[in-house]
Amino acid sequence: ITKEVEKIVEVTPEPAPYSDVPFQELWASSAHADAKAEAFNHWNEDDPAEIPTSCAKCHSTPGYMDFVGADGTAAGTVDNPAEIGTVITCVACHNEATLHKSSVVFPSGVEVTGLGREARCMVCHQGRASSASVDTAIEKAGLTDMDATSEDLGFTNIHYFAAAATQAGGTAMGGYQYEGKSYDAKFGHVEELNTCIGCHDSHTLKIKLEKCQSCHEGVLKQEDLRDVRMNGSLVDYDGDGNIDEGIYYEIEGLQEMLLQAIQAYANDVAGTPIVYNANAYPYFFIDTNANGAVDEGEAAYPNKYASWTGRLAKAAYNYQTSIKDPGAFAHGGKYIIQLVYDSIDDLNAALPVPVNLSKARRIDHGHFAGSEEAFRHWDEDGEVSASCSRCHSATGLPLYLKEGVTISEPLSNGFLCSTCHESIGKNKSPRYEMTRVEFPSGLTVDAEAADQDTLLCMSCHQGRESTVSVNKAIAGLDLDTVNEKVRFRNIHYFAAGATRFGTEAKGAYEYDGQTYAGYFAHAEETGSCTSCHDTHALQVKVDECEQCHVGVKGTEDLVNIRDQNSLADYDGDGDAAEGIAGEIATMREALYVAIQAYAADTVGTPVIYDAHAYPYFFTDTNANGAVDKGEANYGNKYATWTPRLLQAAYNYQYATKDPGAFAHNARYTMQILYDSLKDIGGDVSGMTRP
Repeated sequence: ITKEVEKIVEVTPEPAPYSDVPFQELWASSAHADAKAEAFNHWNEDDPAEIPTSCAKCHSTPGYMDFVGADGTAAGTVDNPAEIGTVITCVACHNEATLHKSSVVFPSGVEVTGLGREARCMVCHQGRASSASVDTAIEKAGLTDMDATSEDLGFTNIHYFAAAATQAGGTAMGGYQYEGKSYDAKFGHVEELNTCIGCHDSHTLKIKLEKCQSCHEGVLKQEDLRDVRMNGSLVDYDGDGNIDEGIYYEIEGLQEMLLQAIQAYANDVAGTPIVYNANAYPYFFIDTNANGAVDEGEAAYPNKYASWTGRLAKAAYNYQTSIKDPGAFAHGGKYIIQLVYDSIDDLNAALPVPVNLSKARRIDHGHFAGSEEAFRHWDEDGEVSASCSRCHSATGLPLYLKEGVTISEPLSNGFLCSTCHESIGKNKSPRYEMTRVEFPSGLTVDAEAADQDTLLCMSCHQGRESTVSVNKAIAGLDLDTVNEKVRFRNIHYFAAGATRFGTEAKGAYEYDGQTYAGYFAHAEETGSCTSCHDTHALQVKVDECEQCHVGVKGTEDLVNIRDQNSLADYDGDGDAAEGIAGEIATMREALYVAIQAYAADTVGTPVIYDAHAYPYFFTDTNANGAVDKGEANYGNKYATWTPRLLQAAYNYQYATKDPGAFAHNARYTMQILYDSLKDIGGDVSGMTRP
């Protein structure tokens, strides 16, 4: 091979100091121009000495041009083997075909469209396998028991530097994605640094460090990027107790746990010990002396690991995927974290002694939980609808705050810094300033009544319905007559701002003739959303609660808080000392019983409720009062509403969907529950209305 390389070097002219070819000197310093690299010489001793069609696309200029159709052949395939002796030259990326290329098909078969010049990079940096590849290999081996070994099953290799697959995340399915799990989609960086060539120099391939330095402190050299960690990542992914370390090290910690699980599984379930060597094909080998380390002679092809099970093949694929993109922490770190975590979790299901995941975390806090339904609900649509984008996309809120409108927005993995911060930088990150917030009722709260942070939070945490919308839906109708035009009105989730302002927002349904509590004034120093909740992690600042409330050591203790001015037995259960959350919980339970009784006795159609299934209220087909299998589905939604039932159900949902209502405004919450109970015929004789 050395002699062949010398021949190539001899016939490859040295780049001239000054050339008519733009950027030639920069390109000559890159890995794309390294004529001595294994990536361009692996096939020199083959017979015939040529680069096969399966490899030519990314390991030669002729193969790349063949794939993109620049040589006159059909695009999307490599028709002919490529000659050895080439690297990736200027014409590979600069030709008529690549000039117009705007989409890339990944190994999963998913086509990502709407791309710019980064499409040229993604042709190769996408890996060679996917979830589908692993599943196909398992299926071909005839495995139905995921813990049975098969000599027909081998290791599936993602290949090297699959950065585009990491960045595309669950969209391209480059990693092995477990059934029933949801994954982050394309990783969204800041707007101008959201593509391959936004972060990497097109010709040297080096990272544009000066771009990183504008936001990330302490980044003086490339290695410093490993220490980067943003406020959207305030959970301990690898469970080592350190949430200050860079995301690189979180992934590294999980990788160590996954390798531990792989080796334990191979030994205890597959029956053949295993070792891994990142630098020797095919990477996984038999651990001949079962010492857990790669010893001399073990990392050789004849000793390749051959006792694969379906479960082991999935986990090993994800381990390799996480290893072979050394920049994964920056390209799509949370996607990699999810893949590795799920692999450990799946192996644990078969391990006699599972790897301890109790302190590890897969999912971020709410605003940054990109794999969760709040941000993945619209994946099949390809965009977040205008009616939802303000609060369920990274770009919807800034548009709303600037222009006062919402439109359909791109899918996102949760919020970005730019969602709440008007400008971003190391020393200047001001949040958007607001003058007022308008609630769904049409009532407003201005900057005199609430601080800027609270106004910003309440832009979303206000619900989507109100007394006004419920009254509009039932106007002129008899309260106890079923009307097909009446449907359930959903307050939506976490309407904490509406709860806090009570009747000043009218987020809950307020009955005629009753008065309701307004804004709940907490202690002066805890009067805003961000004084009680961490701005980014969103968790309650329990240490602040401890200042006044005895016995509060953790969030679980908050439900035991009871103000000294709240001495009545509101729920009538005989316990006037329980936490105010307990008073609300009992009243909620009583309201649900009353709702079910009214639906069965007055409406004639039994009803059940499931907080996790839209649209929440369903027909109780067997009238047993419980949610049975198959009942909580949209086709079985409750459809025989009366106005009175709607009012009560709306308030039940309201109190359910603000789990912190006991702290945000307990009096208002108990008032609407009491009034709903009384109106629908529930027993309130032992209760006290605040």
